[in-house]
Amino acid sequence: MRILHTSDWHLGRTLHGVDLLEHQAAYLDHLVELARDEDVDAVLVAGDVYDRAIPPVEAVTLLSDAVRRLAEHAHVVLTSGNHDSAVRLGFGAALMRPEVHIRAAVAGVADPVVVPARDGGAPALVYALPYLDPDACRASLADPPTDPGAAPVLLARSHEAVMSAAVRRVAADLARRRALPPGADAGPHAPAVLMGHAFVVGGQASESERDIRVGGVDAVPAGVFAGAGLDYLALGHLHGPQAVSVPADGAPTLARYSGSPLAYSFSEMHQKKSTVLLDLREHGPLGEAGDAGAGSSAELVPAPVPRRLADLTGPLDDLLGAAGADHVDDWLRVTVTDAARPTELVARVKARFPHALQVKHQPAAPVERETIAVVGTAADPLVVARDFVDHVTGAPPSDAETAVLRDALEAALASERSA
Repeated sequence: MRILHTSDWHLGRTLHGVDLLEHQAAYLDHLVELARDEDVDAVLVAGDVYDRAIPPVEAVTLLSDAVRRLAEHAHVVLTSGNHDSAVRLGFGAALMRPEVHIRAAVAGVADPVVVPARDGGAPALVYALPYLDPDACRASLADPPTDPGAAPVLLARSHEAVMSAAVRRVAADLARRRALPPGADAGPHAPAVLMGHAFVVGGQASESERDIRVGGVDAVPAGVFAGAGLDYLALGHLHGPQAVSVPADGAPTLARYSGSPLAYSFSEMHQKKSTVLLDLREHGPLGEAGDAGAGSSAELVPAPVPRRLADLTGPLDDLLGAAGADHVDDWLRVTVTDAARPTELVARVKARFPHALQVKHQPAAPVERETIAVVGTAADPLVVARDFVDHVTGAPPSDAETAVLRDALEAALASERSA
């Protein structure tokens, strides 16, 4: 069975004010082509489909069109992430066409999406967990009380506690199904996939992921998934594609973050964005090159790069010359290192680099200064203003700039007197 694993689309997100919807649409076009060309059985989207709880209309339209096209080639399973509104994303889930499965409710964590094998072999069981917020789930995922009439004991207020409870339910259902004779939704050889949106210990974070810390802790130990009988762990939340090591307790579990399809901050500029193309066999995934005892059938398919992100640092004249020649079309973070702030800095940078997103002046060698004295009421306001300009720019104001400061101060004083 062939599966595409992706996550963290963040439809509707911007990058330093730049609308990314066109670039997100290009990735979804690529994903539809990939699903068709690779003849996949299921596409798994592990959370953060939208960037915020109330997405823009254009993002909703884009998702609707993408899911419709994907469902023409494969089953589509979407779960809610910490950026999504589970209620809004899951609205109408029961009305969807049979190939589309939106899992946003905690109550169904142990009810798998059953993906039938085209060759009549064992079906794949996809346990699609929505984002499990500890404050929202610690009651609903708690074990029922042993004494009739007693109140349930709430789970600990942590990501580990609620994920552990969900995985226990998944493991129990999976064991029950694998104990049955081979059938349409069960059998001893049915491969099992769990979709989860969480920060699993061992993953490398980026700056653009929203903090999900509860009680000072934001991570789930990888050992939570050990021994559950899972063949593949399709993770979402972290934007860098990476594998996570799950302690071996029986058959090994391959665990991966697919990562986001686009870079959503400059901290992600060196990440190679991709989609996981995974082949599952009846006894688990064939794995990746280098995995002990596993074949080489999990592949990272590069995502299209709409525009590169890059850092440019140096004197302004150098950046406007040969040093910046290869970056005219990039999204840029520009740091100008001249000793004094160049005139019309932002305008000159934007004229050369129309896609510059951040422009700052940071002298290469900070000027050594004496300890700044407290400014008293007797201090000359013009001297204070001149000192401030010197402190910020690394050079005192010119005569013309001093004249502007003087005129502004005198105008302010005149306004106070007239009031």
